[in-house]
This record gives sequence, structure tokens and C-alpha cells, in this order.
Amino acid sequence: MKANTRLTLKIYWDHIRKYRISFILTFISVVAVSTIAIIIPLYYKNFFDILATSPSRSVAVSSLVHILVYIAIFESISWVLWRVATYSASYFESGVCKDLTDTCFKYLHRHSFSFFNNSFVGSLVKKINRFTRSFENISDRVVFNLLPLVVNIIAILIVLSSRNLWLGLGLVIWIIVFMAVNLIFVFFKLKYDLERSEADTRVTGILADTITNNVNLKLFVGYDNEVENFDKATDNLKRLRLLTWNLSNLTEAAQGFLSIVLEIGIFYAAIMLWKQGILTVGDFVLIQSYLIMIFMRIWDFGRMIKFIYEDLADAEEMTVILDTPHEIKDVKGALKLNVKRGNISFVDVSFNYNETRRIISHFNLEIRSKEKVALVGPSGAGKTTIVRLLLRMHDVTSGKILIDGQKISRVTQESLWNNISMVPQDPILFHRSLLENIRYGKPNATEEEVMEAAKLAHCHEFIKEFSEGYQTFVGERGIKLSGGERQRVAIARAILHNTPILILDEATSSLDSGSEELIQSALDTLIKGKTVIVIAHRLSTIMKMDRIIVIDEGGIVEQGTHKALLKNKNGIYSKLWRVQAGGFIA
Repeated sequence: MKANTRLTLKIYWDHIRKYRISFILTFISVVAVSTIAIIIPLYYKNFFDILATSPSRSVAVSSLVHILVYIAIFESISWVLWRVATYSASYFESGVCKDLTDTCFKYLHRHSFSFFNNSFVGSLVKKINRFTRSFENISDRVVFNLLPLVVNIIAILIVLSSRNLWLGLGLVIWIIVFMAVNLIFVFFKLKYDLERSEADTRVTGILADTITNNVNLKLFVGYDNEVENFDKATDNLKRLRLLTWNLSNLTEAAQGFLSIVLEIGIFYAAIMLWKQGILTVGDFVLIQSYLIMIFMRIWDFGRMIKFIYEDLADAEEMTVILDTPHEIKDVKGALKLNVKRGNISFVDVSFNYNETRRIISHFNLEIRSKEKVALVGPSGAGKTTIVRLLLRMHDVTSGKILIDGQKISRVTQESLWNNISMVPQDPILFHRSLLENIRYGKPNATEEEVMEAAKLAHCHEFIKEFSEGYQTFVGERGIKLSGGERQRVAIARAILHNTPILILDEATSSLDSGSEELIQSALDTLIKGKTVIVIAHRLSTIMKMDRIIVIDEGGIVEQGTHKALLKNKNGIYSKLWRVQAGGFIA
């Protein structure tokens, strides 16, 4: 926790530096306002001393008015300085919050595909929001609570010590005891605050996961189980909330008792000093003003420290993500991939999941420029993993992958992805307009180019039926569209991207027969002049491929054309074909 706290504060400070002028201006203004707050009670002391001792009211009025004028001047200066402090604080806090959010966004999206597969979307969003909100809270508490507290206490100790050393010494001892008690409670409670934060994240994760999978929850009659699971998570959160709140109540009880001790004790001492003629009536006003100020500030100290550590606990999860090295990174001096032919080579490639589960073993494959290759095989054979390795969703455990003789591990990831288009089996769209989703394949494309791609992918037909046409929003993950419509939008996007290498993960699987016939002609246009890899589940869609690669247990067991592979009656491909063909005949 200590290391993460230091790292969190370092990240915050690094972002504050950009706004150091407004930060320093805020700091100076708050210090000045806090100092003036100590000066004003000194004038009120004189005010009441004159009221209590002046023999002539007419003479006293003139002096009292002069004192009020000085108080008004100081109050006006304080008002101006406070406006400066709040405006400058708003400027640098809003800027830092924006920059922190940008930093989180940029760093988060550089994490690997595996990272996102192992993380809840809702939890990640909440961690980023907590991280920036924690900065705002900590900044406010340090600038507007902790800083005035330090200035007020130092100034009050100086003033009271100048009136009587024992008053100042007694206040010092009380402050030390008060802060020690608060810090003991805060550090004891901190571990439970962390547990509460983790429990809160878990509740959010479960909530997001069940909302995303609401269809499965209904169709597989999982309602009761999910309610029970969620109830356990919220019950644990309730237990930790109650524990931390009760500890807070105990802290406040101790603070209240110590406040009573200070107020009674210091006034008793003041009475004894007044009896000796050391203090005046005005000193009692001064002491009461300072006590009220101390109680307001010092009471906030306990709560402030508690809240700061809660904020640090809330920020810790995002700090861990920012401190986690990216699994897949560009090597130093990585060049941009230059694809002229589109030749792909897998050279003695092996890949393990979690260092123990071997998926691909000593895999070798040469895909010639503009060759159309299909990968087939039983489920779990490694087809998808081969494509993911080509896209650097994972790095190979050993061996190398080359495109036109260039190792993909030595080129920038963006240049790699800029030369490969993929149409997945279940495409996911942004909750944006159809125009934006298709244009994602070429951000600077004109509307005419977008429409042309849509026509080639045969999605223009259904888009024009929407009242808002290409400006129609598709819903989260494209939920407002059917599977076939999403697939056609994804193909239009790939057409617009127009890369030399194309990957099709059973791109017509979500289409009905009528749509499939339309899309097949679009795909025939799309694949011309490109190196194409097709992950095939329905063998009827790959009969015209230049070469069919049969994968089993992470290696190549057969390869050839459709006709050539069918000649081997005992081969895996022949068996798969007979099973599917039999199903078609039935």
C-alpha cells in the first residue's frame, strides 16, 4: 500500500507541474487568507478591551470605529484572496483531472488483448473515474483544509505563547495528543477501507457482467443464482461499510471528548491568569475565537486524513494498472511495417498460455503473396490462436512470424494493424452512428466513400430504411442491429480499410442464405489482390480457397486444395466434410 500511495501521489504531482503557476497562486492565496483569519481576532480583542476599560464612551466610539475600519479592510482583502484561490484552484484541478483521465485512457488502451479479456468493463470504467475523483478530493482537502490548518495552528501558537507561554505549551501538548489519536485510528482503519474499496469494485463488476449477459441470465434460468451471488457480494460490502463507519464514529467520539478537555482546561487556565491580572477580557474573546477556529480546523483534520486515505485507497486500483507494464510493447527503435507483397511466414512458432499450457508447437507455415488460405480443424485445435499471434494479440513463446521478411515483433503494432483487416465472426460496433462505424476503417473517408463501401457490402439496403439513415446510432456493441447487419457493417469497414492482408473469421456465419449470397459477391471483390486467411467452420464456404490448412493440436496435419484433401478418405478434412455434408443432406 505504501509503495502504491507514493506512486499515486507522484502521478498526481507530475500532472500538477503543468499548472504550477495557478497551483502556487492558490497556495499563496490560501496562506494569506489563513493568516488574516488569525489577525482579525486580535482587533476584536482590542475592541472588547476598550468596551470593558474605556472611561469615556465618546472617546471609545472613535477608537471602536477605527478598529472596525481595519477589520473591514482585512475582511475585504481576505474576500479578494479567497476568490483568487478558488478560481485558480478550479483552473488547475479541472486541467489536472482532464490530463489524468487522458493518461489513464492512453495507458489503458496500450494494454494487451489478454488484459481486457481478464477485466470487467464496468470495473475499469469505475477505476478511472475513482482515480480522477480522488485527485480532486485530495487536492481540495490539502489546499482548503490541511494548509489552512497548518497556518492557523502555527499562528495561533505564536499569538497565545506571546500572551502567556503556558497557554501556548498546553495547546501544543493537546494538538500532539489529538493528532496522534486520529492517526492511530486512521491507520488502523485503512486496511478495512481497502477491503471496502475492493468489495465495491467486485459489486460493480458483477453488476456490469450480469447486465451484459442479461440474455444468458434469462435463457439459462440463472436469475436465482445470480441474485444469490450478488446478494453475497453486497452483503460483504455492507459488512465492511458498517465496520468502517463504526470506526469513524469511534474516532469522532474521541475527538469530541478531547475538544471538551481543551475548552474547559484552557478557560480554567485563562481564569487563573485573569485573576493574576495577566489576561484581559479581550483575551477571553481572543481565546474563544481561536478555540472555535481550532475546533473547526482540527476536527476536520481527523475527517480529512480519513478521507484522504479513503481517496488513496480508491485510487490504488488504477495506480496498479498504470504501474503494470504493458504485456506487448514496441521494441526500442521499432520501424513501420512496409508491405509490398503480403507474404506471411510462421517459422518454428510455439506458444504457451500461462507458461504451462502449450497451444502451438513448432508451427511452420508459408503463405504466399495474394494466396487465399483457409484454416480448418476441430475446436481448440489452435486456428484462432494462429491468427491472434499474427495480429500480436499475444507474443510467440518461441520462433518468429515474418511479413515480407520483416519480423512483426520488430515493427510498430499500429503499422502491423494498419496493414491487416479482420472481419470477426461476431463483430462489435461502437455505440455511434452507422457512418462513424463504417468510417472507422478509414477516418478521413468522405461520405461518398462510406456509402460506396456500404453498397459493396450490401448494407446500404437496410441503412436507407432507417429514418436517420447513416446517422442512426447502433446501440452498445451494435445491439440494435441483427447479427447479419452487424456483419455487413464490419465488412463495409474492412472494404474501406483496404489493407493488403485480410483475415475472415467465418465472415458469413451470421447471415441467412439470401444475405450470404449477397455478401459472398462482396467478399469476392474484397479479397482480390490480397493475401487472405480464412478461419473456417462451415467447410462449404472455403471450397474455392487456393489452399486449405488442417490444424490439429497446434500443428499442421494436412494441407491442399478441397479436392485433393477429399481424396484422403481417412483424413481429418474428409471426416469433417462427411459430417457436415451429411448434415446438409439431412
